[in-house]
Amino acid sequence: MEKHEVVPDVIDVTPTEIAEVKYPSGVTVDQGNELTPTQVKDIPEVKWNAESDSLYTVCMTDPDAPSRASPKFREWHHWLVGNVPGGDISKGEVLSAYVGSGPPQGTGLHRYVFLVYKQTGKLEFDEKRLPNNSGDGRGCFSIKKFAEKYKLGNPVAGNFYQAQWDDYVPLLYKQLGC
Repeated sequence: MEKHEVVPDVIDVTPTEIAEVKYPSGVTVDQGNELTPTQVKDIPEVKWNAESDSLYTVCMTDPDAPSRASPKFREWHHWLVGNVPGGDISKGEVLSAYVGSGPPQGTGLHRYVFLVYKQTGKLEFDEKRLPNNSGDGRGCFSIKKFAEKYKLGNPVAGNFYQAQWDDYVPLLYKQLGC
């Protein structure tokens, strides 16, 4: 994460554990490997050494919106789920529904960062719930500030991939009403 500057662009400290992230398309996230928007369009499976009696927050965020050279919308968050019991994201509270990668054409590689935070207990989130058919409310997010607000501490697990525009992106933009 240091090599690709996820630390310090997104978080201050590299998580001690790597989150396993696998997409239904069969691809796996591997510390900055390059994947395509087509490969990551569906909700992935995320695994980490979760304690069955603990709650977690899981986030996927892009610090490179609209481009790494000019990240004026840093960060654009793609997925945010809180109060995840154990490691079962499907039973968590969806704050922002999953949206796959949609880097604008010609903006190069974007980093897509998965972070898992262990909560100290059940949280009452006051964030507006965001559906997967609109991009409103996703830009200029900061997982670091979100973690501070809810006293999540540093992430316990993380991983990331990189992606650039492919021919799936216009379909995603249509889904988002762009």
